[in-house]
Amino acid sequence: MTRAVLALVGLLLFAATARAEPDAACQVPEGLVQADFPMPRVAEAIAAKTLEIAVIGSASSALAGPGGAGKAYPGRLEAELGAELPGVTVRVSTFAKPRQSAAEMQAVIPEILATKKPALVVWQSGTADAIRGVDPEDFRFALEEGVEALHKGGADVVLMNMQFSPRTESMIALNAYADAMRFVALQQSVNLFDRFSVMKHWNEAGVFDLTVATKKMDMAERVHACFAKLLARLIVDSVALTRQEQKAND
Repeated sequence: MTRAVLALVGLLLFAATARAEPDAACQVPEGLVQADFPMPRVAEAIAAKTLEIAVIGSASSALAGPGGAGKAYPGRLEAELGAELPGVTVRVSTFAKPRQSAAEMQAVIPEILATKKPALVVWQSGTADAIRGVDPEDFRFALEEGVEALHKGGADVVLMNMQFSPRTESMIALNAYADAMRFVALQQSVNLFDRFSVMKHWNEAGVFDLTVATKKMDMAERVHACFAKLLARLIVDSVALTRQEQKAND
């Protein structure tokens, strides 16, 4: 069962043709993607004209095939932020491994901080732990320890939860892990990119049909392009929130 579930998760973005233009497809309801907390380290990096971002987690940040690295959301995020932040050098590095649990991700954080010194870490997690049946409390504890280590190492954090697939929703119990991520985000005052709810909205609204798997890459590329646009907006809005708070405290 585990292999079958993993295969379905890996294929969920290769769905049928989107039924909307890219800009329209990226729209989400008000408040679904928003900056709830400031990002002071990102604001400082932008002021210094160099923004290093690391993406850690599972292989869902990647796309296969020629040019996949540039079309997956980390590469597109680099381009989006480069356009949003003229004069700032933006570099997005990806540290993603298939089926990696939160505890395994936590273990590599010191090395990433030492080698890349990111101002922002996007940490996507949840699916591998759910498939493995990791205790949700252990999952939460690993996230808490990891976020604390990232903050101490000088990085802001965006937590990104799991993908949504109507074909695997009944096969994988994700709710407890999604709730744990929301709790950690609030407790640690970090922003949550609710990828699960975003994709569920797109599917229910008929923007992207995530029901039927296909080997075509165009759908996956368009979904990743939308992830990048929404994540870039979240980051820019968080920086604006940081500056508003700094101005209020001056």
